[in-house]
Amino acid sequence: MTYPPGPTSTIAKLAQTRAFFRGPLREMEKMHARHGKAASLSIFGERVLFLFDPELIGEVLVDRGGAFVKDNVTHSLSYLLGEGLLTSELPKWRRQRRLIAPSLNRRHIASYGDSMVSAARRYVDTLVDGEVRDVHADMTAVTLEIVTETLFGAAFSGAEEIGAKMDVVMHNFERVVRSWRRLVPEWVPLKPRRQIAEAGAVIEAKVRGIIRERQESGCDGDDLLSRLLAARDESGEGMDEDQIYDEALTLFVAGHETTANALTFGLKLIAEHPEVDLKLKREVDAALGGRPAKAADLPQLPYTEAVFKEVLRLYPPAYLIGRESTAEVELGPFTVPKGTTVLISPWVLHRDRASFDDPMAFAPERWLDGRTEGVSRYAYMPFGGGPRICVGNHFAMMEGILTLATFVQHVRLERTSREELPLQFAVTARPARPLRMRVVRRTTLADAPSASH
Repeated sequence: MTYPPGPTSTIAKLAQTRAFFRGPLREMEKMHARHGKAASLSIFGERVLFLFDPELIGEVLVDRGGAFVKDNVTHSLSYLLGEGLLTSELPKWRRQRRLIAPSLNRRHIASYGDSMVSAARRYVDTLVDGEVRDVHADMTAVTLEIVTETLFGAAFSGAEEIGAKMDVVMHNFERVVRSWRRLVPEWVPLKPRRQIAEAGAVIEAKVRGIIRERQESGCDGDDLLSRLLAARDESGEGMDEDQIYDEALTLFVAGHETTANALTFGLKLIAEHPEVDLKLKREVDAALGGRPAKAADLPQLPYTEAVFKEVLRLYPPAYLIGRESTAEVELGPFTVPKGTTVLISPWVLHRDRASFDDPMAFAPERWLDGRTEGVSRYAYMPFGGGPRICVGNHFAMMEGILTLATFVQHVRLERTSREELPLQFAVTARPARPLRMRVVRRTTLADAPSASH
């Protein structure tokens, strides 16, 4: 058994570390091309293992031996998210998962479809033909409205402020984890950490205020917060106030940030592929006949679903998954020492020619014509994998499909520039600058662009 290959000299390690921080995805793709299944790197003395083989990745994520926990970077999010599902470990995580998962299964989330469509429609109704919008800012506002109505059962005010605070968190988190700052103990008040704390305090005040209002009113509802408050474990115990807050904040942040990014990239890709826009418009018109979409319409929107799945393949918001080994582990031909950080990149996996033909092409049809039937479970994992797969995956898929269908019904968005959109890699993969797109309102199929446009 051997440890995966990587640079050996100090100079080579420093050079590759610098390259990884400057462009993590590009560097991981190079590692995969050079070394195959796995590669290693020492980052400021921290042993890091990069896995690119779906079968080995499955062993880590399923982790039947209990040899892996979340890595230090993920745990560092606890000062923003507390001990919610994203950051907690066994046995607390298992109890919380059992309390929360029933409220996010397919049957329960179907009732949220109307809220998703209504928020998307309200956004569409504000659009003026010919105007230029920052689509990422817009998608952040739309998904904030959706997550607030479905999670808290309340109207949302201050979306722009919360969106701006999330930008502060993401920007500064990137500055910490992709630089020498990650070596500095967490108690040291570095400027990026102070800014994260200040932005987090604003978000916390908003979320705690909504929770407090619900508790004081004593009103029951069908929203997620009501279900969190009512959830009980096998012994009949519920969550205390701090745990309610941690879980609500985790769902609040993750529930809008990742979907906002996916919708932004989706609208970008659709604009760049008018033939996809045309097929979407035809399907939506045939399925809905001009009326608003509902959760019950999902089976009649297979192409729309394929488009969203393809967006998540090319631009998975959760671009990096981290684990840490708590004991020496054998992974295939490799020995992984205790204390090793294991990094798994859905972004790299989704663009791997070994799993997907013509992987850089935006081809929604691949999800309908059988080309993806033999793909490994761990070669496509926009929501993670194993027991800790994202608890909101069904929610996010429904939100993406219904929102895209609503947009396509009423508007077409055009790129104002063909320049490549720079990306920011922090907690999620997101646009590093505004994505400006021009609005074209439409009411009939004739308003769709031709495939030769």
